[in-house]
Amino acid sequence: MSSFVDKYADIRPYNDEEVPAALSRLLEDNDFIDVIAKHNAPGWLNKWPFIARPLVRSQLRKKWGNIVTVEQVQQEVAGYLELLIKRTTSEVTFSGLEKLDKSTSYLFISNHRDIALDPAIMNWGLHSHNMQTVRIAIGDNLLQVPYINELMRLNKSFIVKRSVKAPKEMLKALSQLSAYIYDSLDTGNSIWIAQKEGRAKDGVDQTDPALLKMLQLQGRRLKLPFEDYVKQLKIVPVSISYQYEPCAVAKAKELVHKKAHGEYVKAEGEDIESIIEGMRSDKGHVHVSFGSPITQECDTPEALAASIDKQIISQYHLHSSNYIAGGQEESVSSELKSEFQTRLESIPSELHQQILAMYAEPLKRKGEFV
Repeated sequence: MSSFVDKYADIRPYNDEEVPAALSRLLEDNDFIDVIAKHNAPGWLNKWPFIARPLVRSQLRKKWGNIVTVEQVQQEVAGYLELLIKRTTSEVTFSGLEKLDKSTSYLFISNHRDIALDPAIMNWGLHSHNMQTVRIAIGDNLLQVPYINELMRLNKSFIVKRSVKAPKEMLKALSQLSAYIYDSLDTGNSIWIAQKEGRAKDGVDQTDPALLKMLQLQGRRLKLPFEDYVKQLKIVPVSISYQYEPCAVAKAKELVHKKAHGEYVKAEGEDIESIIEGMRSDKGHVHVSFGSPITQECDTPEALAASIDKQIISQYHLHSSNYIAGGQEESVSSELKSEFQTRLESIPSELHQQILAMYAEPLKRKGEFV
């Protein structure tokens, strides 16, 4: 193994040599097998795990028998994603890809509405346009379940150590992460990272300057001024918009609970449930808008954050749900109005205002940037 691989062994995605062993671990993991059975096998069979597990394992062994590389894993994921898009969206559209060079690696920084779908759907756009898929930043808070860790690292995800709290250890982890992102880009591998930690549950898409300070740690090590280092990273802002917000009800419940009680403590396994719910729920029309690489002078993290925000908000594709919630429904068809109203009525009334505010926010912020 190269020194590059060893240097990042605890955070990087799996390489080709590690794929067969990771797949074997998944096949031996009863929790993983049970999840597959729950969502794919007939309901009655789940009551009999001693029957269901061998059947699921047998099917997966046949399906995965010839998979030995990361590229083959990606092709398998592309098949699942195509099915998911057909089942849970009315359409998925893309814009701005024509502005990007297929031979260049980029640092894609996007708004964040869904834990797994945001980078997955963005990757689908890149894959569909014969561009290389990205390495995906994912917080270690999502990797407490062993099979999730295996699945994510098989699918080109690298780990952001959010659980580290001691200042010295935190700086070490952030420096390693910053160096990994730089080295990935330098070796021709594009990166996806969200503009801030956690999803935008209130519809407010805003870049956290702390993220950009983390990126600059490697720039400091290379003794490069901030604005010069930023240009080397080839940052491309990306806007992802959903006609129907994934996990909208759960997000609204969390925000309403926070307002009432001051804090919200997630239940064990809640993030995993959010991933599954986001994948299974109807999302309507999804649009991904790729911006232009940032080339203007940004000499501070705050200036860069403002530049990223401007692109994300200005290129955000507004859906009927945004116009209706924002009180600008003149151009929305009666059919779409009725559909939105039916969805709203299926949600507890105490969450209505929070849901409407969530959908109205992009329209409001876009107006502020005009």
